[in-house]
Amino acid sequence: MGYVTEITTIVPRLTPAIDGVGDYGLHLAQQMRQDFGLITQFIVADPHWSGASVVKDFSVKQLQKQSSHSLQGLLPKQSNSCSIVLLHYVGYGYAKRGCPIWLVRGLESWSRGRKNRYLVTMFHELYAFGSIWTSQYWTSPLQRNLAARLVILSDRCLTSNQEYAGIIQKFSLGKHPENPILPIFSNVGEPENPPPLWERQRRLVVFGSRGSRERVYQRSRIVVLERICRELEITEIWDIGPAIDLQIESINGIPIICQGILTASQVSSVLANSIVGFFDYYLECLAKSGIFAAYCAHRLIPVGVWYEARDVDGLQVDHHYWLGDKYAQKMNLSAGQTIANNAYSWYKNHRLIVHAQTFITHLHRYLNR
Repeated sequence: MGYVTEITTIVPRLTPAIDGVGDYGLHLAQQMRQDFGLITQFIVADPHWSGASVVKDFSVKQLQKQSSHSLQGLLPKQSNSCSIVLLHYVGYGYAKRGCPIWLVRGLESWSRGRKNRYLVTMFHELYAFGSIWTSQYWTSPLQRNLAARLVILSDRCLTSNQEYAGIIQKFSLGKHPENPILPIFSNVGEPENPPPLWERQRRLVVFGSRGSRERVYQRSRIVVLERICRELEITEIWDIGPAIDLQIESINGIPIICQGILTASQVSSVLANSIVGFFDYYLECLAKSGIFAAYCAHRLIPVGVWYEARDVDGLQVDHHYWLGDKYAQKMNLSAGQTIANNAYSWYKNHRLIVHAQTFITHLHRYLNR
């Protein structure tokens, strides 16, 4: 069996847009090119994206309209060789209400067009659900239907966590009895041998999207931040990401320094010189959190708040992360270092180079058909 030399990858957006899925796809493409010589051509699905036709030396085509016809016009059409499409799927990345009907229809038509056309899908999300007064409640059945159609259409499915893998298995009706699980890697770098905590600034970092950071400061989480800062003798809190509407200048006298949006290398430098990375995220979904991945990759103490959940994806509370509102015992730097080391060890098993190797393994299987 020979080697794949070129694939087409579909993402919602690429840099300069802030898009975690697009960043994931770009970093993965760079690693597969570096390690295996695989060339990627990108399709950006957002007609309003403002970017170059070449990004990091990769060719980029942009949909001018989100329609199945427009998509088919950009998909590979080689008649004498294997054509492989890698889709990074998250419904809300391709449609405002999370229902990209045009995307699924376009891929279905492309797949039926000729033999030797193969679709590999990385499911970053499957479908949403919510209470009856939210749009998610009403669109969830259609989101679920579209995800199930993609599972059946795909020749190989990968995902980031155990829960999604189980749903994909059910959707596949026996087609995909096993689905590789790859917890998300850090989009802001993977430093070699991050320094021990006692060599770093006594800094706590709140990093991420606007919504995820607002959750940290709302819902009585200030009390949790106060506790962590007190027990670990934190002297400053750095807030990194898009500006939020909340006006919080300090917590118990500890200044909150708003850094705004930083480059990946700048974020990496900050994390590598801090001791705590704070998050407010569903615990069963930590494996698909790029923020949690960044904290683990930089060997910080990941500290969050309690959500009712079970241990999944190899992560254990009080071993790989700490819950600031759950335990009576105090946190100290020694105990924190143990947690940071465990989180770092967990992360290394699925770092970027492992992702690249896993994807290459599953892409190569469709050669010489």
